[in-house]
Amino acid sequence: MKIQNNPFLSIEQLQDQYLKQTKPAANRTTSEGLSFQDILATKAEENEKIKFSKHASNRLSDRNITLTDNQLERLSEGTQKAGAKGIRESLVLVDSLAFIVNVPNKTVVTAMNQTEADENVFTNIDGAVIM
Repeated sequence: MKIQNNPFLSIEQLQDQYLKQTKPAANRTTSEGLSFQDILATKAEENEKIKFSKHASNRLSDRNITLTDNQLERLSEGTQKAGAKGIRESLVLVDSLAFIVNVPNKTVVTAMNQTEADENVFTNIDGAVIM
């Protein structure tokens, strides 16, 4: 009988030591108790929301424009439609409001009442959606 005092582990021993002790990814959670799937779903929801640039937020407050939940939903829907058609900078008309939206970023760049638009001319857009 030969006794080995080899300090190195065999491949099989390493596999047993390291591979069997890892938890499946589906069971891992953060310190808050959220799984990867929960975090991914939350981020996906956040990415669907329309954001307003600082300039657009200032225009809304300067022009006393308040949006209802229905109008926000239609603005979001119009942005999604524009994205589906490959539009990058879109004019989205909701009721009597006009929004210039950067579609890939889902960000409203500016907002105005249609009556305030100078001569009803909109530049630097490649598409329009009327909701």
